[in-house]
Amino acid sequence: MPQTPPFSAMFDSSGYNRNLYPSSSAEDSCGGLYYHDNNLLSGSLEALIQHLVPNVDYYPDRTYIFTFLLSSRLFMHPSELMAKVCHLCVEHQRSSDPSNDKNQIRKIAPKILQLLTEWTETFPYDFRDERVMRNLKDLAHRITSGEEAYRKNVQQMIQCLLRKLAALSQYEEVLAKISATATDRLTVLRTKPQVVQRDIITICSDPYTLAQQLTHIELERLNYIGPEEFVQAFVQKDPLDNDKTCYSDRKKTRNLEAYVEWFNRLSYLVATEICMPVKKKHRARMIEYFIDVARECFNIGNFNSLMAIISGMNMSPVSRLKKTWAKVKTAKFDILEHQMDPSSNFYNYRTALRGAAQRSLTAHSSREKIVIPFFSLLIKDIYFLNEGCANRLPNGHVNFEKFWELAKQVSELMTWKQVECPFERDRKILQHLLTVPVFSEDALYLASYESEGPETHVEKDRWKSLRSSLLGRV
Repeated sequence: MPQTPPFSAMFDSSGYNRNLYPSSSAEDSCGGLYYHDNNLLSGSLEALIQHLVPNVDYYPDRTYIFTFLLSSRLFMHPSELMAKVCHLCVEHQRSSDPSNDKNQIRKIAPKILQLLTEWTETFPYDFRDERVMRNLKDLAHRITSGEEAYRKNVQQMIQCLLRKLAALSQYEEVLAKISATATDRLTVLRTKPQVVQRDIITICSDPYTLAQQLTHIELERLNYIGPEEFVQAFVQKDPLDNDKTCYSDRKKTRNLEAYVEWFNRLSYLVATEICMPVKKKHRARMIEYFIDVARECFNIGNFNSLMAIISGMNMSPVSRLKKTWAKVKTAKFDILEHQMDPSSNFYNYRTALRGAAQRSLTAHSSREKIVIPFFSLLIKDIYFLNEGCANRLPNGHVNFEKFWELAKQVSELMTWKQVECPFERDRKILQHLLTVPVFSEDALYLASYESEGPETHVEKDRWKSLRSSLLGRV
């Protein structure tokens, strides 16, 4: 059976490969599917499902499989789609002369198996639903009955799927454990001051090593995000679906949310490490350290950690420390801020990202393949693409042209997230980054005012209020 090709194979020189359909220069209709200049533009949901299912003479292109499996969940639950696919596969098997049934199964079985393999490899989280898994096993059993040659392939497919689901469960347990033990740094300082005396420079004095460890965390968290989470983050009621009142059960985006939470944690960790030292020169040294870490992240292609560090240094409790910043050589920081400047829709960053993506395509080593985008901006881009176009056309057809564009953006990330991190893991540094307590926003302000006193009446009032509420002092 042919192996599923990598995601980068879904691209041709002109971008996402859409030109795979009946040739025509005009708008064309074919079995409920509408094309223009060979591109599939729209179709009824039923016709699109039919187009997904292979038969003796046909197998859908991989770009279509990915795009439809990604977008179909806006219109129906994966369990409903799997049930329909199973029904159609069985119908195709029975469509020939009953006496020729065995021969028909031999012709179509490898294609059905390939479709199921594509689905389990690309959207494994769909199979956490028992209904989807049951249908998968039933169809697989039907294919392999009496055909020993396919049985081994089916076993490999299901074992690979179960390994992925087990790894996901393990990852979620780790996240839950980290979340359950998370405490505010100020609380720890008051109760166990010895626990948080060591700063990050004591743990890791080399900025490049810290950037490498940040990249480990980024790639691990990115790797566990399913492509469907980008669609499920924005699901709404389908206007043609009268049976269901809401899609809340489909909004399974926990891995995506965990990744956004990591960005926020890193920003607060940076701000905490800067505001903690009592001496001005130590705060300045910490700022310069994080500038160097951010620069190394940029060189690696880790734009998400880079932006989190810049965000942490731009938080008000940090940026107001004028006497501290006066002792910092800010030239390198100014260059990094320029690279991540939000003006012109992050033009400078997008240019740098394209450069990193191009480097990744021609890379000879894992080190050169790393591309970790600024995640919040990617989410924003997908959100505006989703909001800017309707899911359905006025005639009720699915607006497939929109979903080609959505799939193009998501599949690029799918390529990047499969890169293995080439750097050696340092458990001590990773433990610190993931679990050391950080200040809340109020505690950051308090630490900032304690380091460099408040200047305005508003700041003085806030300082008094924070000392009273957080420290119990007047």
